[in-house]
Amino acid sequence: MYAFFEEAGKFMAGRIMSEAEASAQVELDSGKRVKVKSAYLLLKFDKPSPAALMSEAAALSQTIELELAYECASDEEFGFGDLAKDYFSANATTTEQVAALLCLHEAPHYFRRGSAKGRFRKAPAEIVQQALLAIEKKKQIQAQIDTWSAELMAGSCPEPIREQLYKILFRPDKNTPEYKAVVEASKSSQTAPLELLQNAGAIASAWDFHWQRFLFDLFPKGTGFPALQAPAIQDELPLAPVQAFSIDDSHTTEIDDALSLQGLGSGLVTVGIHIAAPGLALTPGSAIDQLGRARLSTVYMPGYKITMLPDSVVQAYTLIEGRDCPAVSLYVTFSEETLEVQSAVTRLERVPILVNLRHDQLDERITREWLEGEDLSDHADVPVSRATLGFFWRLAQTLKARREVVRGKPENFNRPDYSFKLERASNETPPTGEETVLIGTRKRGAPLDLMVAEAMILANSTWGQWMASLGVPGIYRSQASLAPGVKVRMGTKALPHAGIGVPSYAWSTSPLRRYTDLVNQWQIIACAKHGATAALAAPFKPKDAELFSIISGFDAAYSAYNSVQSSMERYWTLRHVEQHGIDELEASLVKEMGGGSWLVRADTLPLMFGVMGAQGLARGARVRVKLGEIDLMALDVSGTVTAHLDVDTPSDSDAQEAEEADEDDALPAGPVTIALDLQDSTQSHEN
Repeated sequence: MYAFFEEAGKFMAGRIMSEAEASAQVELDSGKRVKVKSAYLLLKFDKPSPAALMSEAAALSQTIELELAYECASDEEFGFGDLAKDYFSANATTTEQVAALLCLHEAPHYFRRGSAKGRFRKAPAEIVQQALLAIEKKKQIQAQIDTWSAELMAGSCPEPIREQLYKILFRPDKNTPEYKAVVEASKSSQTAPLELLQNAGAIASAWDFHWQRFLFDLFPKGTGFPALQAPAIQDELPLAPVQAFSIDDSHTTEIDDALSLQGLGSGLVTVGIHIAAPGLALTPGSAIDQLGRARLSTVYMPGYKITMLPDSVVQAYTLIEGRDCPAVSLYVTFSEETLEVQSAVTRLERVPILVNLRHDQLDERITREWLEGEDLSDHADVPVSRATLGFFWRLAQTLKARREVVRGKPENFNRPDYSFKLERASNETPPTGEETVLIGTRKRGAPLDLMVAEAMILANSTWGQWMASLGVPGIYRSQASLAPGVKVRMGTKALPHAGIGVPSYAWSTSPLRRYTDLVNQWQIIACAKHGATAALAAPFKPKDAELFSIISGFDAAYSAYNSVQSSMERYWTLRHVEQHGIDELEASLVKEMGGGSWLVRADTLPLMFGVMGAQGLARGARVRVKLGEIDLMALDVSGTVTAHLDVDTPSDSDAQEAEEADEDDALPAGPVTIALDLQDSTQSHEN
């Protein structure tokens, strides 16, 4: 005797070995024995064999017409045997009864489970109709998925998939047919999704891929601004008795800071640090403020930038030459001989801007030798006197040396900063990725660079302490120590910044391009206007939740923007290698990656990448590397060491400095991560 029964939602058949009142022991064809409750025993039969029954019944169930079965079934609750008798014949065989059960079980849109095993009820007609419509729609969607999948494998990208390309790759809704078509095509063709879409022409170029992904992640609504007019400054501002100058790169349009000098040769000199003052016109919560709050910072990349504020607003407040510009000015008086600080005062005023000096035009001429009188070149075309620039150079070196005493070790500027220039007609539109790129260098700590850096550190530190002394909260950057792993934090308390060597540090000198600086400027303006009662008048009060919200948003945005800048710079560095046919580079070993692989830093390009063949060499060793194939999609390149270049062995202190410097370096970008289911220690130049 055989039994047909249900076990854990599955139908089985086997030989009855023994039977009791409430259960039976049944042996399956596999030899396994199971205990089956009587309520789960649906049929007992002598023939056919269990294996034949299951095979024949499964085949027969597929021939049953569901609509006819629905019409034949009773309107009351019925058993599967009842349906078999109504559908097949009054003498329905065991195979026909099991076939009827399988059919009922597989058609929940027509038949619902009844009060016991093997019993069913007809679903209401309107529910059946809705279910049939849904099934038909599902069939149509699957047909569409199959069509799109076939097109992708044939090398053509359907337009609906093209329109959702970056959502499919990086933030997919896995229920959409577009996503399912890519997954299906990828599995069927055994091709990685990104390669599949490239082959189908969905991605115009590697540059377009990186650019569109950046927009998708950070600017899904586009990078444009609504038409807004910059409000005028209503304050009656006095005219400062100075002639100020700024120092920036030629591409800089957001000129936030300028310097001035008074009293040279008198024994007491007054250094003016003048910061553009949008905070005198913009107010928290205004339409323009909301734009800045949404972006939080200007985004930089080679050949292009996306500003935090509309250009019309920037140009209204930028410190452009030939204009008396509203500014928040910090005047610090020094002893000319000892360079000890005598006093500091903040003023809100209009500052005459004599000239906007440019690093890239002057760095090779305004050298240490020229500033210190060893080089007697005239440089008559430089509108700022050698005496003025020479004083700022002397002051910058002194301020840096004093910070290094607090810091506990000197700052190491042993590597250059790299500049990228794209040969193109205009920087007002994004690059295409095909431009010729020129990569230049500017040594960190160059005179003009150091003058600006130290002046801004002085302003950010002085204003940070001043706000704290008046009980006015601000946004500070702090670092508890230089111990490994101790990162720079942002908060509302005036805590020391060990990496810079100052008692407090509040970003305040770039209000046109960093939202934190604009927030701090509002607080500083309140201090300048109200003095001891500034805490009552400042826009942000102590423990203001808005400040913490701004810090959180800024941290996330600034990190994302820096990542974009690094990726874009890496793209253009690899393009530079391609364009100039560079197949070998000299580099230094940075970090052992395991498996015989090392991470190296190129000597003459801003490029870090993995190499093989450096076994037995030490960190810091210089090598010649043969480059492999460049992958612009993954922003990746690898190499093989072909020679060990003889150099002096680095000293322990040099190695330590190199190790600390490496903490500030972004590791090379890895392969692009696809969301398909198939497979800061801070330097002193924080200004």
